[in-house]
Amino acid sequence: MTPNNKVVSHEQWIEARGAFLNREKQFTRARDELNRQRQELPWEAVEKVYVFTGPDGKETLGDLFDGRSQLIVYHFMFAPDSDTGCPHCSFWADNFDPVIVHMNQRDVSMVAISHAAYPRLAAYHKRMGWKFKWLSSAGTSFNFDYGVSFTDEERKRGDAFYNFRKGDPGISEREGVSVFYRDDAGKLFHTYSAYARGIDMLNTSYNFVDLTAKGRNESKAFTQDWVRYHDRY
Repeated sequence: MTPNNKVVSHEQWIEARGAFLNREKQFTRARDELNRQRQELPWEAVEKVYVFTGPDGKETLGDLFDGRSQLIVYHFMFAPDSDTGCPHCSFWADNFDPVIVHMNQRDVSMVAISHAAYPRLAAYHKRMGWKFKWLSSAGTSFNFDYGVSFTDEERKRGDAFYNFRKGDPGISEREGVSVFYRDDAGKLFHTYSAYARGIDMLNTSYNFVDLTAKGRNESKAFTQDWVRYHDRY
């Protein structure tokens, strides 16, 4: 896409930009209200005990809070038979390390969890140079319970449950984020999940690109066909 915007005087530019600022402020206020309503959503208790495998051996979901009361889990697409993670989830994951240290100061821990066995995750984690904690849910129902892994039978029947609707999600592993809370008694609650375009907010690279004249400049047929692993550009 080649931009062909109207070129105006400085005074006209200031006038147009100021008018657009009003729309941006409306969006900001709407986003603030959406965030407020999100924080008022009901919770569900986490009844199962999930045990993951990671860099510190076996850990439960409760262990992953690391002494904090809130936990964000990024559901990273990594099929059990794959040696590399999804390139698009990798694009998202490139944004994680710099912000986790700040989230920790707001009583939030963050990890990634995938379906593949931990040795596969660890090898890829090392290749990509990431530092965030990444664990395997292999051998547990965690990915299925939180709507990011699907059986072939579910997909064939069209009743796989992804992004809060039934259908065929296209592949056996999908992306998403889930949020949990731990109370003073140690009880765990699932407070929020988002999938597909619902995780756009986690990609700070996109937030910057959206400010530019060309924007995302992506194919409508497959929006992220340009994305590569950061060591393959």
